[in-house]
Amino acid sequence: MTQTIDVRNPRTGKVDYSVTPLSRDALASRTKDLRAGQRRWEGLGIEGRAAAMLALCAAVDRHREAILEALCIDTGRYEMSVAEIEGFKGITQMRCATAADALAEATGQSSDPSLRFVQQYVPYELVGIISPWNYPLILALIDAIPALLAGSAVAIKPSEVTPRFIAPFRAAIAEVEALRDVLEIFEGGAETGGWLIDLTDTLVFTGSVPTGRLVQQRAAAQFKTVFLELGGSDPVVVLDSADPDTAAEIIVRGATENSGQLCCAIERVYVHQSILPSVAEHIVQRMQALKFNDGDIKVGELGPVIFHKQAAILKAQLDDAVAKGARILTGGALVERNGGVWCEPTVLVDVTHDMAIMRDETFGPIVPIMAYKERDEAVALANDSEFGLSAAVIGDEDEAIAVGRQIHAGGMWINDFDTMGGVGARAEKNAFRSSGLGGSRYGYGGFMRFMRKKAIVVRAPQKTT
Repeated sequence: MTQTIDVRNPRTGKVDYSVTPLSRDALASRTKDLRAGQRRWEGLGIEGRAAAMLALCAAVDRHREAILEALCIDTGRYEMSVAEIEGFKGITQMRCATAADALAEATGQSSDPSLRFVQQYVPYELVGIISPWNYPLILALIDAIPALLAGSAVAIKPSEVTPRFIAPFRAAIAEVEALRDVLEIFEGGAETGGWLIDLTDTLVFTGSVPTGRLVQQRAAAQFKTVFLELGGSDPVVVLDSADPDTAAEIIVRGATENSGQLCCAIERVYVHQSILPSVAEHIVQRMQALKFNDGDIKVGELGPVIFHKQAAILKAQLDDAVAKGARILTGGALVERNGGVWCEPTVLVDVTHDMAIMRDETFGPIVPIMAYKERDEAVALANDSEFGLSAAVIGDEDEAIAVGRQIHAGGMWINDFDTMGGVGARAEKNAFRSSGLGGSRYGYGGFMRFMRKKAIVVRAPQKTT
């Protein structure tokens, strides 16, 4: 029997919400219905599917306040919750504008003039999505949007840590008749996620590396392909040509967005020894200016630790670093306020790669800074990681690009942080190493992940004399 799951409020620490997942039989029945609706959905064509997706944007606007309130309660932050809703609409509009070009069937000729082919793209009937707690809305929908436009039905299982948005978002879906039978969001935990792997044709999982391995193993046993969007410990290399305050602004923004609770956060900082004191000083000044939003949720840049178990990980990494010789220049504590837990904006120096904070994913507003002497040393340090999600290089543009080309990461930000959204309509990237597996989430590849390719090869009739 499926058990009710209690949900904790990250600002108060109280359990004030719960969800009851469907049984396996009920989930199987609903996914069967989604499959049944897929043929009609595919038959609408790209134009019809795009119209339905834009109608969903309008429906989300009508339910905006309820969705926003749910996101704010679940995550303990306001501005980023607004950004999630606006981001969903922006991504949907961008994907609708590029779908026809991305999905256009190709044709070609052989060296044999009587032989030609048509490249047909056939969508998976049912795509599964398992999404994480740090961006509950946008990471539940970022892959669903291109999958739906490609012609698939979609079943989503968001994190059980942040499920409150599901009910108001379902209400928005219900207002779009064409989507009702091909898009569903299910509450549930790991058990429900496992069933979703079994009941779908292909699946996108966004989350931790250990869980990603389990997802891959379960799917592989069923001869299914999955796409894994996993963790990171993203480095930034600051060249001696960098302006210290500009570097500090990029680093602090990259380390503290969503209070550091994002996979592509800047988590390792390598600064040329000649400018490290100045860069560190500017970073400390900027970090010390940040405030908690523990009073008014709209006032303050840093929200609480969303998932309470993450607080223990942050404390363990900080304790390990200090025990091994790191010095804390500012911050360094986990602070309880009214039942919630906030991580102080923290800057460390004298760090080494023997420390967990430089090797593991952190997911908090923490900046560990390490000096380097030569450019090759900086590249080696940046690449000394099991991860390869993204990275940044700050300094003279030509030199920064040259360094960036040597770093093993799928997204490479030059003199900025996380600029993928601005070019994601066409630019593509893969995760390197343990940061992920499968085709690009961005660009035209974001559609093609949900397509199987069929070659229709035609031999023209031979002329007889």
